[in-house]
Amino acid sequence: MLDLTDIRGTLRAHYDLEPSLALAEAMSDIHARMGRVMPMVDWAIHAPYVRAINELQRQRNAVVLAHNYMTPQIYHGIADVVGDSLHLAIKATEVEADVIVQCGVHFMAETSKILNPQKTVLMPDMEAGCSLAESITAAGIAEMRARYPGAPVVSYVNTTAEVKAASDICCTSANAVQIVSAMESD
Repeated sequence: MLDLTDIRGTLRAHYDLEPSLALAEAMSDIHARMGRVMPMVDWAIHAPYVRAINELQRQRNAVVLAHNYMTPQIYHGIADVVGDSLHLAIKATEVEADVIVQCGVHFMAETSKILNPQKTVLMPDMEAGCSLAESITAAGIAEMRARYPGAPVVSYVNTTAEVKAASDICCTSANAVQIVSAMESD
């Protein structure tokens, strides 16, 4: 497991991460996007990190895809693309960057990698999970197949790569009824 103290120490060796009101004011254009939810005094704490991450993005030719539920400094200060998980998966296929940083949960990063096998996909928080995605496994699908032989398995797109691979087809909330209705099965 990563030690946050070590990570912060490494970052501090390369970047000035001390809170800075002067930097916060210099980055007021970014703060303007989140000013209604983050006071300037809090922005002074986050601005050095946002500056450092944005600099790393440029150096590494990276794009940041961030889910709608990210914190304001990520959503408004760092992300290149924001949206729900399906939108981010679609946008992942359109980016030209060498590195995709997926700010979300495991299945989002897995989907970005599946759609971009030649690119490096990074996930900032390896412990970020989704209770919905974790509620089904490939072993669970195997149990259902044994219990209901021949029944097709339709999985929600917000599942792990392992579950997608064990399924016959994936659907979204928008097309689930259409997909299931088109199946030649009871």
